[in-house]
Amino acid sequence: MDNIIETKEVQIERKHFYVEFRENDRGRFLRITEEAHGRRNTIIVPSTGTNEFTAAIDDVLAATEQAPAYHSSRLE
Repeated sequence: MDNIIETKEVQIERKHFYVEFRENDRGRFLRITEEAHGRRNTIIVPSTGTNEFTAAIDDVLAATEQAPAYHSSRLE
């Protein structure tokens, strides 16, 4: 049985995201669930990797802010 330590729900367009920090007999973990159109996808990140995981997200977002925008018209 998991114990929920903290939870947050975010709705972006038609998707709902549930971000939960939980713990069970095996330890603590971050669980992120995406729900859209009646389907759910979940990823679980052990607490030992949350700093690395969030740093990777920060790095990717920072890189996209500096990169020129891609336009499909370039292919025409």
